[in-house]
Amino acid sequence: MTSVIKQRLKLDMFWPTLDPFLFCAFHNDRFPKGNGALGPSASLAGRNIGQDFAGMDGWRMYHGSKVPGFPAHPHRGFETVTIVNEGFVDHADSMGAAGRYGQGDTQWMTAGKGVQHSEMFPLVFEDKPNPIELFQVWLNLPAKNKMVEPHFAMLWNEQTLVARVKDESGHTTQVKVVAGTYHTPSGEVISPLAPPPDSWAADANNDVAIWIVDLEPNASWTLPAASAGLNRTLYFFEGESGTFDGLKVAVQEAYVVDSQSTVDIRNTGSKARFLLLQGRPISEPVQQHGPFVMNTRQELQQAFYDYQQTQFGGWPWQASDQTHGNDKGRFAKYADGKVEEPDTV
Repeated sequence: MTSVIKQRLKLDMFWPTLDPFLFCAFHNDRFPKGNGALGPSASLAGRNIGQDFAGMDGWRMYHGSKVPGFPAHPHRGFETVTIVNEGFVDHADSMGAAGRYGQGDTQWMTAGKGVQHSEMFPLVFEDKPNPIELFQVWLNLPAKNKMVEPHFAMLWNEQTLVARVKDESGHTTQVKVVAGTYHTPSGEVISPLAPPPDSWAADANNDVAIWIVDLEPNASWTLPAASAGLNRTLYFFEGESGTFDGLKVAVQEAYVVDSQSTVDIRNTGSKARFLLLQGRPISEPVQQHGPFVMNTRQELQQAFYDYQQTQFGGWPWQASDQTHGNDKGRFAKYADGKVEEPDTV
């Protein structure tokens, strides 16, 4: 009998992905208490500031010098989907949009023809540690949408649906639906918030799904079958061990599975957590250089030229590592000036 597992891959900070996905980073930092200026209350001695990815003491400054994170940088030709399970991100961009999001929120940004943004990790708590756990997924755009207008969307945690399914023994599995409808065993339909309008995920025929699946110890759950021809990967990022259709699986591995088949998943260790990425391949040429993803080398050269000439609208903020203060709660300010807060949407 053919195994449901088509391929298994090891996980590091940057996870392997398949078309239509380009990249997936898992940031899991145990940041210390904040210093009152949204940075760490700890010495930065011995760190390669500006390029700190070593993970000393369980956390990284990334490209930040005072506040951890990623100061202003450009993108063109794809989308970023940033799912923050724990902690906060301060966003600012060349469209004039901004936000502070986290604690279960997702930011979905279509870079399109070009945008600059910064993503800083403000350490808002001065009396306790500031752990951060997030995924950043890069979802490609087809050629026809690579030069659309940039778009910034917030999918607030309070609006993101979560299914809780019990197995025959009463153990619970939780499925958080960021993208892609989930049909529960009882027939309930769990639908996601709408993705940006020009996203590959906006067409239901592309069967894009992004789910976070948590299984209690000893829980069993069946991943439903989907349509043929999809790339479907389960990332086992927390827990110990389990089985897929009776085959042993282990944490810190990714499993590419057949999209037409159900997968009976059983957790045989501590709480197990998976990220599911699924979608129909775009099946177009990909030419990538750093933050630009196009179809041809000529288009890449044009992207660099355009950025040099226009800076994709420039940078309207005071600092390249823009943050939003010590007292600000979660919010989103859109390019049209509209402001949203989770408690009011």
